[in-house]
Amino acid sequence: MTTEFKRLGKRGSYRLGRLRAQGIKSLPPPEPFRVSFARSYRRGPASAWLLALLAGVALVAGGAAIGWWFVPFAAGLAAGLANRVAGWRIRVAVPAVAAMAAAGWAIPLLWQTLHAHQPYGAVAREIAALCGLPAYAATGVAVTLLIAVIQAVVGYWLGRALTPRPSPDETGLRPL
Repeated sequence: MTTEFKRLGKRGSYRLGRLRAQGIKSLPPPEPFRVSFARSYRRGPASAWLLALLAGVALVAGGAAIGWWFVPFAAGLAAGLANRVAGWRIRVAVPAVAAMAAAGWAIPLLWQTLHAHQPYGAVAREIAALCGLPAYAATGVAVTLLIAVIQAVVGYWLGRALTPRPSPDETGLRPL
């Protein structure tokens, strides 16, 4: 065992330099490092994807207006399915989907509060109190928006999970 420690780190002790003698040629030099933010991963114009997000906001707002509480999940699922084609990074797409769901639910809530002249603030305050939260209308609205955001992000995750990853040949990137 002491001989192993004496050989450790010495040149030629483990015959690592004999690969060329076995007929294996030397490896090519490694490719230079490219930073990841320098490459563009998305395809298509950003204005098209902005219009798609605005359409998602309109879809979620329409669903919220007629009482379909599950529409943020469906919009997030559609965004996740489309994102494999779009190529947006997750750190860009998830906040966009979350903002889409929050804006989609906030617009009908704000519209009904301002134009319907109904006591929606009192209802939101009661719901927050019944849930064990502080009895403020803003708390009830915030929890509603948070639930919409969670639905949309889970739908986005499922949409990304259901679509296959593009091959390295399609993206022009090499696998890790």
